[in-house]
Amino acid sequence: MNILLLGSGGREHALAWKISQSPKLTKLYIAPGNAGTALAGNNVSLPSDDFDRIGEFVIREKINMVVVGPEDPLVRGIADYFLQDPVLMHIPVIGPSKKAAMLEGSKEFAKGFMIRHHIPTARYKSVTFPRITEGIRFLDTLQPPYVLKANGLAAGKGVLIIDNLFDARDELHQILSGKFGDAGKTVVIEEFLSGIELSVFVITDGKTYKLLPEAKDYKRIGEGDTGPNTGGMGAVSPVPFADTHFMKKVEDRIIVPTIRGLQDEGIEYKGFIFFGLINCHGEPYVIEYNARLGDPESEVVLPRLRTDLVDLLEGVASGTLADKTVVIDDRFVTTVMLASGGYPGSYEKGKEITGLDRVSGSVVFHAGTKQDVDRLVTNGGRVMAVSSYGNTMQEALATSYKNAAVIEFENKYYRPDIGFDVK
Repeated sequence: MNILLLGSGGREHALAWKISQSPKLTKLYIAPGNAGTALAGNNVSLPSDDFDRIGEFVIREKINMVVVGPEDPLVRGIADYFLQDPVLMHIPVIGPSKKAAMLEGSKEFAKGFMIRHHIPTARYKSVTFPRITEGIRFLDTLQPPYVLKANGLAAGKGVLIIDNLFDARDELHQILSGKFGDAGKTVVIEEFLSGIELSVFVITDGKTYKLLPEAKDYKRIGEGDTGPNTGGMGAVSPVPFADTHFMKKVEDRIIVPTIRGLQDEGIEYKGFIFFGLINCHGEPYVIEYNARLGDPESEVVLPRLRTDLVDLLEGVASGTLADKTVVIDDRFVTTVMLASGGYPGSYEKGKEITGLDRVSGSVVFHAGTKQDVDRLVTNGGRVMAVSSYGNTMQEALATSYKNAAVIEFENKYYRPDIGFDVK
């Protein structure tokens, strides 16, 4: 089977790493990929949002399946593009339709969906600039901290948690005035839910689903969950508090109603669903949906998946996922993200990376890297994720941190406390 994987981050390297292990694979192409994905397949110079060129490549290289890593092509409708083309329509795309991807692409749509299907979530109000006064009045009814979410995609930076009411009002005005561009034309104001977060993932063929390993990621840049949000500075799996009793609540109250709700509304969904959850005193609530795997969660979830991923993807494409079996590794996996100094603010690229030859006992997933002739250099804010197995979380973390220390590039930064709140 020839597979085309779209994307260029750590999630895509983890997907490429896992797909490349399948005996069903003939050729794997990654567009555009990074220096790490080149170790698992063939990088091709195609933007993941240029549907015409992707379609031409699929036909030319006799691609049998397209796997979509990032959210942007999904929200823009790549699955619909294939289905509407008489030549491409028989090539399965692993990723939801444009309407289904609105679960991630529109916070307002997602909240409305949850309310319609009685899925537990925070109280909220959506406002546009002409209704900003209503938003301020709603903020006045809430207790701090205050949660503001840009309705559209904002590269993982469109969610603000603000302690002060005056600052929350000011940020609301700034977002509606263009701080996040078109993504912030509508803002979802939410009641803050106090608890501990986790990420739950399923793969679905639209009729049934299979539960994948859960994970907990760490979004804040600073130690002790301080400072601005990032795309994620590390992750752990399994999550100790997500025991059988808690996960049954998640399935019964959240996953099953979501799958059923999509079916009831006639929304076809083939691919991964990411449930961003919070555990409030033992009760799960949905913070957000994503229409794909998370990053850096993929770098701990996929290493724990012992099942052939391509076999599961075939089940999604053919509608036979119910016949597939998912086998999970019982060991812990942790990942520590190495970032460029200054991230998530301004940072420099092109810093030479050394020390990978001294890594032992970890899998290093590339995120923002590229090959510059004979040098490996940084090419993003998040550079590499160092993932490790362990019989305990502490054992896995010790290995990840040992190897994070031996990889070197100028102004390297990583959080020293991944897993601190769930040990």
